[in-house]
Amino acid sequence: MKFQADVQVILKDGVLDPQGQTIGRALAELGFDSIIRVNTGRIFKLEIDAESEAMVREIVGNAASKLLANPVIEDYKIEVIR
Repeated sequence: MKFQADVQVILKDGVLDPQGQTIGRALAELGFDSIIRVNTGRIFKLEIDAESEAMVREIVGNAASKLLANPVIEDYKIEVIR
């Protein structure tokens, strides 16, 4: 059975995000004063062939912790879509 899984990778709280800070300053200069903070990240869209959603979560969790995210400075969230 085919599943789609989205993995959102973001920096952990307390880790500096210079790209987010630069984007935040640029938005303020463009008049977006109500935007207080910008955090950058990445989204990976994976197509998985597996027997169950639990299997998908295990496969994607392993891929995220070993390659897609740096567990020292990044967190990740997995969303499975049928």
